[in-house]
Amino acid sequence: MKNINEVIVKENYIDPVMDLFSEINKLKKEKNAIILAHYYQEPDIQDIADYVGDSLGLAQKAEATDADIIVFAGVHFMAETAKILNPGKKVLLPDLKAGCSLSDSCPPDLFKRFIDKHSGHLVISYVNCSAAIKALSDIICTSSNARAIVESLPQEQKIIFAPDKNLGGYINRVSGRNMVLWNGACMVHEIFSVSKIIKLKERYPDSKVIAHPECEESVLNIADFIGSTTQLLHFISKNPSQIFIVATESGILHKMQQSAPEKTLIAAPPDNACACNDCPHMKLNTLEKLYLCLRNENPEILLNEGLRLAAKIPIDRMLTLSKELNII
Repeated sequence: MKNINEVIVKENYIDPVMDLFSEINKLKKEKNAIILAHYYQEPDIQDIADYVGDSLGLAQKAEATDADIIVFAGVHFMAETAKILNPGKKVLLPDLKAGCSLSDSCPPDLFKRFIDKHSGHLVISYVNCSAAIKALSDIICTSSNARAIVESLPQEQKIIFAPDKNLGGYINRVSGRNMVLWNGACMVHEIFSVSKIIKLKERYPDSKVIAHPECEESVLNIADFIGSTTQLLHFISKNPSQIFIVATESGILHKMQQSAPEKTLIAAPPDNACACNDCPHMKLNTLEKLYLCLRNENPEILLNEGLRLAAKIPIDRMLTLSKELNII
């Protein structure tokens, strides 16, 4: 009988001289696997991925893939979403500990009580939430399509928006709605320092401040452009400005620099001692873990079928609305 420690060591062993890029590409072909990565992943993972995108794009790719295995280089709720849409496929996540502070801020039992207190409200939940929260929702949205989905509904429709109070507040302001907001937030998007951004703007007067709508209102108020990660990426490519101060997780700068190598990109400074605005959960995934995940075909995302079906309904509504509203 094998010693459990020997098995663990073998499963996690990587030859130190191995070309991980080559081996991962080889495994993808052998296993008919696809790697989906979020913009916030480390550069090596973005470079090896078959598709890099935001939550909406990743959900659309997951729905459309004919791969047998989906390796999701992101956080847990993203891999869950892929499994919800692909029950017959094996969905892997390089590190199961890659969670999400925003998702964690909305416990299902408390959210159910919140919904019960606001009867007659349609529940729109940001995709950055657990499968259990999705199952309690009527429509899922992403930062790319949230405004369009809300504005497609009758003005008199009462709405609960969860879990991100900053995104919900932004949508309320630009749409003139009065959605009831759950008090949740993303730890990364709440640490930006307005005073430091203003000082940067003074140093670079021709720069543009661009921000993700998960940022606090005070940051959004000084932004020249507000949008999802994909929208921020497109803005930098098309806008004639040469210097951009970017208020979102710093992983996006890799793809931005690739798409606009001639431009200067500055990560918006946070209000903390380490001067970093990385998501610690996103950065748990590494190229080494991705290789082991694909080689060993674990950790695997597994869902109760009843929960999966309940969570799929509002996701399907989002994907249908996105097609109808021509949001890509």
